[in-house]
Amino acid sequence: MIPERRIVTPKDLEKWVDSPSYNKLVDFTVALQTSAQGHENNQPAHDGNAACHSLLNALNQVDAAIDNHPVVKDAELSRFGKPEFREFYDDIHSQSITLMQAVVGPEHAEEVATYFGEAFGNRTRIDYGSGHELNFLSVMVAMDTVKAITADDYSYLAVVVFPRYIKVMRRLQRVYWLEPAGSHGVWGLDDYHFLPFLLGAGQLAPHPHMKPKSIHNKELVEMYATRYMYFECIDFVNHIKTIPNHQGELSLRWHSPMLDDISAAKSWSKINDGMIKMYKAEVLGKLPIIQHFMFGSLIPAPEGVSQPHEHAVDDNCGHVHDAVNTWGDCCGIKIPSAIAASESMKQRPLPFD
Repeated sequence: MIPERRIVTPKDLEKWVDSPSYNKLVDFTVALQTSAQGHENNQPAHDGNAACHSLLNALNQVDAAIDNHPVVKDAELSRFGKPEFREFYDDIHSQSITLMQAVVGPEHAEEVATYFGEAFGNRTRIDYGSGHELNFLSVMVAMDTVKAITADDYSYLAVVVFPRYIKVMRRLQRVYWLEPAGSHGVWGLDDYHFLPFLLGAGQLAPHPHMKPKSIHNKELVEMYATRYMYFECIDFVNHIKTIPNHQGELSLRWHSPMLDDISAAKSWSKINDGMIKMYKAEVLGKLPIIQHFMFGSLIPAPEGVSQPHEHAVDDNCGHVHDAVNTWGDCCGIKIPSAIAASESMKQRPLPFD
């Protein structure tokens, strides 16, 4: 069964947040976060099974595909996404069913391949956001549903497979200058992701010495960026948000006040709990994001929601325009990524040079 979009109206959204599929996604996310507690990247509680290793291999194949579709260096400079991303996207979609056969078996490969293919960004808009990230989470949920994994494998997925996914996405963001999809600007966690903050807080929750305010120590952040997802996220933000404040200082307070506010929490456990609440409200509970989410047999649509193609959908963005427009809608003004802005400034010739 090929998954399709079914949440297109505010009434659909109400049914979604009260559905078994919604609870399944939340419960699995909490389980992943719990399994990450006390474990650094690549140090899981147990080694993953064959399906986990196949998913890791699939990510390696995605990484290799980036090399096969290089950006043309002499193309016209733009602060928006690179069109070569579309060639990469088509390549991944052509491989996705084969890759997923090793992950969930031939019976479910086509269905799960839909989630996997959409986990790396939007072909038309050349952008990426937490909705695409949700598709990768859905691949793991599907693995759990078909019993390709057990609870013993969660730790491996959380601290080995997911950090590898983030590493691939960081490369995609840098190579193709992916735009942020529905960015919250300075009032978001970062331009693209949510789950590495959520899982990263889980990793640090039982840490005996590291405090949330540690993210303001740049040397410490760089030291631990490869070991903890939360620190990788802060390191990424530090490197791309390069505009100083009026005093010439680069600080989270200036360019990422949400992260700065969170760092004032007394413990990672507080942040750990808060991230789940925030994920439910800002990702799973937002119509502009969930309008793009797809339902099939493994993640069933809630009862009574709109039928496929019941509402006119804009092919450019994939959702309905007669629904309520809310903050963060992907159809707002196109926002170049901070990566694109900083890189394009480096590449532009100086005037009168």
